[in-house]
This record gives sequence, C-alpha cells and structure tokens, in this order.
Amino acid sequence: QVQLVESGGGSVQAGGSLRLSCAASGYTLSSYCMGWFRQAPGKEREGVAIIASTQGTAYADSVKGRFTISRDNAKNSLYLQMNSLKLEDTAMYYCAAGPHSACYSNSWVAGARFDIWGQGTQVTVSS
Repeated sequence: QVQLVESGGGSVQAGGSLRLSCAASGYTLSSYCMGWFRQAPGKEREGVAIIASTQGTAYADSVKGRFTISRDNAKNSLYLQMNSLKLEDTAMYYCAAGPHSACYSNSWVAGARFDIWGQGTQVTVSS
C-alpha cells in the first residue's frame, strides 16, 4: 500500500521555525517528483515547494528565502525546513508525490500531476 505520512507540525510563534517530515512507504520515492502543499481555512490549496529526483527545487514566492525543501532517498523521506514563520503560514501542510514530469510543469503550484497525497500536518503560527 502506497502511503505518505507527514509529521512535525505544531504551534509556534511568529519568527520561529519548524521542520516537517514526510515518510513514504509502499514505494521508493527516489524517482518521483515530491512536493509540499498547504491549505488554510477558506482558501484553496497552494503549492509551497517541489523537489525533483535530480534535487532541483522550486518555491512559491511567498516562502522563498524562508523555507527549504530537501529529500533523503536513503530514508525514503521528504523534509520542509520552515524558518521566519509568519502568521500567514498557518495551514494544513501536505506532502505529495508525482511522476518526474510534475516537477517541470508550470502548474505545479496547483498540485497538477501529483497523485499520491498524505493526510496532512497542521502548522499554526501565532503572534
């Protein structure tokens, strides 16, 4: 059974940091495009960051310079280091996997071509 499980969410004050993890089981993620997405209450889901099998990355403008996506293929895991967190970063965060081509689509921010999704981990940033 293919599964993605996120962890590491929680509550933090503005300016703080969190590190999200995503563990894959049932398949080997090394050849997949992996991404982090988020959805705040009342808002549409949006792409946060993606990382290709080649380690190439892309970020949403809203998180550039603050968030870092990484992957450890040996551990079959994906990570998101979030620094300088802002109130507007509050959301449910999801990891997702898709074919190689998903990382080379301009519509990645909408989650296009990502077909394996985790259940999410909540991040709450307070003042």
